[in-house]
Amino acid sequence: MPETSPLDLKQFIVKEHVGFLKMTDVFDIFDAQTQAKVALARETPGGFITFLRLVVNKMLLPNSVTVTKDDENGPLLFLIRKPFTFLRSKVWVEDGEGRRLGYFKSKIFSWGGGFWVHNESDQPVAEVKGDWKGWNFKFLSTEGQELGLVTKKWGGLAKELFTSADTYAVSINEGPAATRDLCILLLAAALAVDIVYKERG
Repeated sequence: MPETSPLDLKQFIVKEHVGFLKMTDVFDIFDAQTQAKVALARETPGGFITFLRLVVNKMLLPNSVTVTKDDENGPLLFLIRKPFTFLRSKVWVEDGEGRRLGYFKSKIFSWGGGFWVHNESDQPVAEVKGDWKGWNFKFLSTEGQELGLVTKKWGGLAKELFTSADTYAVSINEGPAATRDLCILLLAAALAVDIVYKERG
């Protein structure tokens, strides 16, 4: 039987590591049903870029996030890359084989916050919209169909994992669209909001 991948799951909890004066972010990713840790997301901007964060706004600098199975030594599940930016970030998402799945492009004017999702061919395929400050936003198809949800509100078994403000749930709706590529894009969107798009001091 083929090995089960975390990307076959549909419900996740993403929990940030707590640290004092840390320069990069690290997140544990759990199976929301069993609370088992299934992946690790780590900022990997490089030493020079990390140093520049002391004097330059992080939002302007290049960044990357690697997501690996189980821990930092596990196989690569997907990668998020953000180049140098000034006004609007274009954030690329690649799978573990290096295949580009698409990119996120932030909106210039939006009261609720959000960004567009484009495929590799530059065609819009989805929208992420909602209340960033309250950590509740939806992943919508171009036809307005809800594909998934990121929220601070979660019940059941995973409820006890919510011990800090930097913990949130990612839920992918069942259906024909719920592919591994969609799972990668939605998890990447949740991480991109926290690591790439939100101002973090």
